[in-house]
Amino acid sequence: MHRSHVMVVALAAGLLLAPALAGAQDENWTAPRTAWGTPDLQGVWDFSTITPMERPTDLAETEVLSDEQAAALEARSEAAQAARDTETPFDTVGNYNQFWFDPVSSVVDTRRTSLVVDPPDGRIPSRTPDAQARFEAGTEAGRGLRRHTPTPGGFVEDLGPGGVQVRCILGFNSGPPMAPGAYNQNMQLLQTPDHVVIFNEMIHSARIVPLDGSPHGDIRQWIGDSRGRWEGDTLVVETVNFHRETAFQSGLTGQSLHLVERFTRAGPDVMLYEVTVDDPTVWTRPWTYEIPMRHNDLPLYEYACHEGNYGIYNILAGARDNPEANILTPEQAAEEAARR
Repeated sequence: MHRSHVMVVALAAGLLLAPALAGAQDENWTAPRTAWGTPDLQGVWDFSTITPMERPTDLAETEVLSDEQAAALEARSEAAQAARDTETPFDTVGNYNQFWFDPVSSVVDTRRTSLVVDPPDGRIPSRTPDAQARFEAGTEAGRGLRRHTPTPGGFVEDLGPGGVQVRCILGFNSGPPMAPGAYNQNMQLLQTPDHVVIFNEMIHSARIVPLDGSPHGDIRQWIGDSRGRWEGDTLVVETVNFHRETAFQSGLTGQSLHLVERFTRAGPDVMLYEVTVDDPTVWTRPWTYEIPMRHNDLPLYEYACHEGNYGIYNILAGARDNPEANILTPEQAAEEAARR
């Protein structure tokens, strides 16, 4: 996966990692308006952060980090990134080294201990028994394999541990819904009186969202079918009719996924992105997370994901000629299992 943007981001890291305005809106600030009178949400927005989706168990009673806790967490993240930068890249077929990743070392501006805001404990609700069984079966099938290693007979229906990501069908962080992850963590939003376009850096997927009150269509799509509306100064985008599994939450979500995304300008350089996730085939109740996105003055650069398409021959040939490169050591397998 080629990421030209990272070269420019590296030069501007100080700007991108600088603290943005707080997530709460300044009472004296008013969102700018478009020529037709709606809040102007246009621009490139960065949703990267080291704040985890779920609240860590050792912070179970802590909703918001103190200044000292936030500083310590960011320092540990910077140290870990510095250590990764000196590592020798794995000799893995179809992979690449640390140069292409987007290092981030800042928590969200609200300093919450999790992106999840509902349930109040900051934890994703329990999976249904069927979803838990599917998760465990998928984990077992991929045990000992690297994330993007093709499984025997895979790349058609069984796409392997990396699922739809390795085939460049969906981005692992671009959704919908969007969630922080590794690199290409930018989204550009464009507006007209009748539509908004949500254009992701990852995979360069573009959702063209009607605002005319029309009903959802009947055609299932990989990124779902989205319809938008305004609720006061908040853009609400509702998405249903997904084709099959998505890239969200290890691919457990599927055709029953129902998303409600809310975009609200919260300051000159902050847009609050709130998502309610509802898939009764996966979780026992709906849940909500939020990310204060930061405005990015840089444009989106070309993104060309091809290794899962044009590169399939070379990946499979390399896996055949050097199978050991795609087998994890016990330590790496344990780390990969924990990440999933």
